[in-house]
Amino acid sequence: MASQTKARRYARVALPKQSMVAWEHEGKKTISSVGVLALGGLFISTPDPPAAGESIELVFKIPNGRVHALAVVRDSQPGKGMGIEFTAMEPAALERLQRLMNILTRV
Repeated sequence: MASQTKARRYARVALPKQSMVAWEHEGKKTISSVGVLALGGLFISTPDPPAAGESIELVFKIPNGRVHALAVVRDSQPGKGMGIEFTAMEPAALERLQRLMNILTRV
């Protein structure tokens, strides 16, 4: 039987409930909790997420600095949240995120 599991490009890490992200879509600013972090994106918990394909801008803090990025919604689940993929990020922010993910995914 073939596996139904999606192949992931990046390792994912579940984050504590208090991990927050500020994001903006069509001029509306929102603060939500982050459920999962990966080098390629996040899962953001929100009851009314934008539709898949919509663009958002976001900012969140990590232990070694701040990450500001542009992203696209890849998976929208009304009542639950959205999976987003980063589409643009400053090189320094990407480097900070890579360092954090290296620490979090060490076995």
